[in-house]
Amino acid sequence: MKVHIEKRGEVTVVGLTGELDTTTVPEVQARLNGEVSDGVKLLLDMRKVRYMSSAGLRLLLSLYRKVQARGGDLVLVGLSDPIRDTMEVTGFLTFFQAYEGLEDGMRVLEAPR
Repeated sequence: MKVHIEKRGEVTVVGLTGELDTTTVPEVQARLNGEVSDGVKLLLDMRKVRYMSSAGLRLLLSLYRKVQARGGDLVLVGLSDPIRDTMEVTGFLTFFQAYEGLEDGMRVLEAPR
């Protein structure tokens, strides 16, 4: 799993590439936890995630809770159909703002509250 982190103004964009499973989650979680701060605006670019196991779902939920507790926002973009379907069936999409494109997610996070 590759993790690319860059700042775009006030938004932290995290690009994930590969498979999000029990072997990759610990490293990804450590990197993402380091990006959570008060009022963080975090965009997870999931366009290159080929597979996500239940460990990946738990990671996303944990990250969502941490971001919310710090008064921040978390947006997902580019979910593949299989991952979107899994998140929908399990109810995970009720927690997340999910958008097709990077621009849509950026627009939401850059909008004044």
